[in-house]
Amino acid sequence: MSDLLDLDATSIAQAVRQRRTSAAAVARAALDRIQASDPALNCFTATFPERALDVAGAIDRAIEDGLDPGPLAGVPFAVKNLFDVTGVTTLAGSKIRVGAPPAARDATVVARLRAAGAVLVGANNMDEFAYGFTTENEHYGASRNPHDPARSAGGSSGGSAAAVAARMVPLSLGTDTNGSIRVPASLCGIFGLKPTLGRLSRDGVYPFVAELDHVGLFARSIRDLAAAYDAMQGPDPADRACAGRATEPVLAELDRPNEAFRAGLLGGWFRDNAGPEAREAADHVASLLGAGEPVVLAGVAEARAAAFCLTAASGAAFHLETLRARPAEYDSATRDRFFAGALLPHSVIRRVASLREWFRDQLREAFRSYDILIGPATPCPAPLLGQATLMLGDREVPLRPNLGVFTQPLSFIGLPIVTVPVLSGRALPIGVQIIAPAWHEATALKVAGRLERQGVVGYLPPRRQLS
Repeated sequence: MSDLLDLDATSIAQAVRQRRTSAAAVARAALDRIQASDPALNCFTATFPERALDVAGAIDRAIEDGLDPGPLAGVPFAVKNLFDVTGVTTLAGSKIRVGAPPAARDATVVARLRAAGAVLVGANNMDEFAYGFTTENEHYGASRNPHDPARSAGGSSGGSAAAVAARMVPLSLGTDTNGSIRVPASLCGIFGLKPTLGRLSRDGVYPFVAELDHVGLFARSIRDLAAAYDAMQGPDPADRACAGRATEPVLAELDRPNEAFRAGLLGGWFRDNAGPEAREAADHVASLLGAGEPVVLAGVAEARAAAFCLTAASGAAFHLETLRARPAEYDSATRDRFFAGALLPHSVIRRVASLREWFRDQLREAFRSYDILIGPATPCPAPLLGQATLMLGDREVPLRPNLGVFTQPLSFIGLPIVTVPVLSGRALPIGVQIIAPAWHEATALKVAGRLERQGVVGYLPPRRQLS
């Protein structure tokens, strides 16, 4: 067979189930690729070789005995290091949690992927406590972009995205509070899924902002996103947000005949703040989906400001006791953001809820006319590590907070979004958001799947092979 790690997840699972390769061989290939490639990229904070090979061996024995190992049999995956893994301390990108007790059990979504036959091989680097957009972590170093290691992989799930883009693993889990899946997916040139808030369980995931935290994932194909998403779905009483939500599988939907979708291209804020590459990518996707006049939403800037306030205040409240006791042990950027959040007056936070519902109404109204909306995922391709500013229109602004200029307003109301890498021939990738109404993940995935089949979007491996 060709290099096992060049295959996507569903192809690996099929090969393992048909005994054309073994789960053990795939696990060894992933561990070898990580060992060879990760020193240049810094995607992983830990690997689990013995555990992975033991699990893979059990899968191979089950297949030999005629048992069903699950739809993701033998597929290696990794998790952002704020997901609980049995027997491992959940670092959440911090120094403070190094001495915390190891997790007593897996996070719900990790357990569900394992139950589907996937093999966990490691934990990924991230911004401390998921508060950032570049994964430049003072404690564990920066994760680097496989397309150019001098550039950012995005954040806060940067290690997870870069590991998939570099073909160390075909799947990885991340979280998205203000854009932490969509930003790194765009900068690393892979697919990312942020489901509706509450669709996937957050049980066993270190919290940041309860009102905004989403669990999601990265992959190199839409089929892989759908297969892993299906495996993780289902109600979970341990997370009140997803306690009553039924499972709605989408993988089988991708093979149905093409449906007619009404597509709208977001204008206004989403155009005025986009660089030329971002604007060109969104326009290209929109034209192929038949989008007409740009859709201008009211209140986008206000929604983003409110999301900033909610994030800062909620994060500060959660960390306040530790901040007072051990401030020097925080990443300096994280510490400063939390201190600023602690100073926000309650009157500001009280206004957030009403603004959130008002902005949600703006999107509900837009979705009366459109099945999906299209907008850029990031204002520019991957910036250089250490870069301080970027241009938004004719304004020079701080880089780190403004990489989420297009993702943050939409996280604020919890919509399902697929980020797709647009095939443009440029040296650096850039992504576009496919946005659907709440609980309509299937719509966004089907539209993304159509674009992938048409050759409009898709994964391209980095030009520089690191192993």
